[in-house]
Amino acid sequence: MPDSIRVKICGLATQEGVQAVADAGAAYVGFVFFPKSPRNVSIEQARELALSAPVGLAKVALVVDADNALLDAITNAVPLDMLQLHGHESPERVLEIRARYGLPVMKAVGIADASDVPDIDVYNAVADQILIDAKPPKNADLPGGNGLSFDWTLIAKRRWPKPWMLAGGLTPENVSEAIALTGATQVDVSSGVEMSVGIKDSAKISAFVAAALAD
Repeated sequence: MPDSIRVKICGLATQEGVQAVADAGAAYVGFVFFPKSPRNVSIEQARELALSAPVGLAKVALVVDADNALLDAITNAVPLDMLQLHGHESPERVLEIRARYGLPVMKAVGIADASDVPDIDVYNAVADQILIDAKPPKNADLPGGNGLSFDWTLIAKRRWPKPWMLAGGLTPENVSEAIALTGATQVDVSSGVEMSVGIKDSAKISAFVAAALAD
């Protein structure tokens, strides 16, 4: 059913962008706290964006190997619904963060080939949700948002006990195919709805959500 697909738009930095995400019918909006990313926002920016978000839009903080000091600062200032761990956090660290902050935790798992797929099960046991993404190239500055996809047949029609989300190289043009092949009920996009690096395009956001919900 179309309404079973939930869409996350990640890397928002403006109130106009957050409103566009809500207007398009997405379920989640993501804020990036990673200085190397062109989509990085300050805690103050994220607070304003989160406070401006329409009721019902889930607000997600993306962090990369963040220490407790940074997580304390973010969670104390920004009204959030979920933490997204996009670094090399261990299963033990995932459990620690869940316990410390009392927020649902989504752990990103990078996939390059079949040898990476078992990691999904490892993190499924400790996280609330899994984000299945393309593994970044070696020596890449960014752990995600690189516009890369992976071989979707590696997870085609697989099921896990916890909710999971498909990411990596998704665009308005290919998201329908990705959903059909993998059976994903949640999809995440960042670079695929941008007019230039870090700058979201409202029309692409709308087209992406429409294509995802058409399945």
